[in-house]
Parts: sequence; structure tokens; C-alpha cells
Amino acid sequence: MAEPDSRLSLLTEWLAERLSGAAFSIAPASSDASFRRYFRVTRGSGALIAMDAPPPQENCRPFVMLARVLRAAGVNAPDVIAEDLERGFLLLSDLGSTTYLAALDQDSAPRLYRDAIGALIRMQVSAPADQLPRYDRALLQRELDLFPDWYVAKHIGATWSDAEQAQWRRGCEALLANNLAQPVVFAHRDYHSRNLMVCDDNPGVLDFQDAVHGPITYDLVSLLKDAYIQWDEEFVLDQVAQYWSQARRAGLPVRADFAAFYRDFEWMGVQRQLKVLGIFARLYHRDGKAAYLPDMPRVASGLRAACDRYAELRPLQALVAELDRAEQTVVRTGCTF
Repeated sequence: MAEPDSRLSLLTEWLAERLSGAAFSIAPASSDASFRRYFRVTRGSGALIAMDAPPPQENCRPFVMLARVLRAAGVNAPDVIAEDLERGFLLLSDLGSTTYLAALDQDSAPRLYRDAIGALIRMQVSAPADQLPRYDRALLQRELDLFPDWYVAKHIGATWSDAEQAQWRRGCEALLANNLAQPVVFAHRDYHSRNLMVCDDNPGVLDFQDAVHGPITYDLVSLLKDAYIQWDEEFVLDQVAQYWSQARRAGLPVRADFAAFYRDFEWMGVQRQLKVLGIFARLYHRDGKAAYLPDMPRVASGLRAACDRYAELRPLQALVAELDRAEQTVVRTGCTF
């Protein structure tokens, strides 16, 4: 027999109060890698979204504040209709049920990415970022540390030698120097195909509560070096070029030389790919969430390709190549999966 869901019971009672006793139905809409859950609330022919973000694990305040900031910047974020910040309940407008990930194919990709790049530029131009946490060296390093702690040690079961640890530190220093030298803007931090919705006012933007004042290429990397879908390099290069030209016209502080901008994009991608592999490994080993395991080879492939292109990142490339061999051993023996 299933355990009673006390949070859902409380949420349903709260919704009944907010909806003034009107009849409604509630059904799961989605969940994510955090403790947050989303429910679709249907009243007649209309629908809303209820968020359950249980304190103390989650804090709704940044979501509420940033939803208003993004909407004021012309970005299609959910409208916050009602809130109970102490209990962690929000009632939001419904941006639909079709994610970019579900809709993207060879035919739709040019149009959907054009819309996403346009929204990204509006966000970077108009959403104030100076009051947000800075994507500083400490935060970037903490994210990088997820890779040796969770992917290398826990997922692969490898132990680095002193020489390999020195290689890792050299690679991290090169990455951080580049990342921290980039101009900073409003950075969503998870601007990818699972958090973008296909809407009339396209795209609907979700999961922005962890936004920071961060490197200008970060969200473009999230979008085009997506952990959940992969495009050939020619298409990615074309989309980066479209962003770069539009960003320059909009007055954003991108590099004047496209080749230098693309290098920044690639190096930011390496930082994010290392972070994502660490997060996916942690979700599996700590939280029992295996759904992200099939996406890890895609992320690792992009990481290898980028590291191989730049001499300064060869220390990381050598480590990743060695881990690939170790992972194949793990997969064959069934030790991890």
C-alpha cells in the first residue's frame, strides 16, 4: 500500500482555498532533479500549474522574484498567481506540456532555436543581474569538484594518482581563467531543451530560480551543448554565429572577434559538461535517480571533442580518455549499473 502523500494533501487544501471552492482536478505535470514537484490543476477548460517546493530543501522566494524580473524583461516566464512561501506552494500560469526536447527535430530546430536565442538576448539585455549571486571562482570550482568526487570516484570507481590530480588542477586553472575573464550578464544556468516550452509566445522559460550574474556564454552553452539532445558541429556553429551577430547588434559585451567568442563558448562548455557528469553521477548514486544515466555518454562525447581541440586542455583530455577506458570496464563487468 502506497504511503500517504501529506504534501499533496496540504497542497490540495491550499488550492481549494485559492480557487474559492471551484471544482478542480490535480494531476502530476513533471518533476526535476531537485525536491520540487509540479502538478497540473484543471478547472473546466482552463489549466494552471501548482508547484510543491518543500522547505527547508527548497526556497520559493528566488523563483517568485525572478519570474517577475523575466516577465518585465519580455521573457515568457510563468505568471505567479498565488503564493505561500512559508509552506512552499505556488500557483502559476500554465505554459503547456510540450517541451523543446519533445518538439525538436531537423525541421523544427531552426525556428525553435531562433526563438530561444531571441529570448536569451532579451533576458541578457533587460533582466537586471547585479543583485544576483556572482558566478565566482568558488562556485565554478565547486561545480568542477563534482566531477572527481562523484563521476570519477563514485561512478567509475577510479582513484587518481598524484600526477593525475596535478593534471586535473592544471586543466581546472586553465578553464577558470577563461570563464572568469568573460563578460558577465544575467545567467539562467539551465537554459536547455527540458526547461523551454513550445508556446504561442515562444519559448516558455522554466526552472530559472538558480540564476546568477555569470559568464555571457553560459546559457548559450546550456542551449546548444544540451545534455539531452545533440546536433552536428556545423549546426551548432551556425547557431552560435547567429547569437553572436544578434548580441552585437543588441549591445551585449561579446568579443569582437567571432573565433575568440567561439573559443570562450567551447571552454565554458567544458566546465558545464564536467559539472553535468558529476551531477548526473550524484543523482544516481546518492539519490537513486537512474533516468540521467543514458545521457552521460552524450555529455562525455562533447567533453572529449572540446578538450581535444585545445592544447591547454590536453591535461583534461588525457584524464577523460583514461576514464573512458575505465568506464568500459565498469560497463562490461556490471559494477556500476
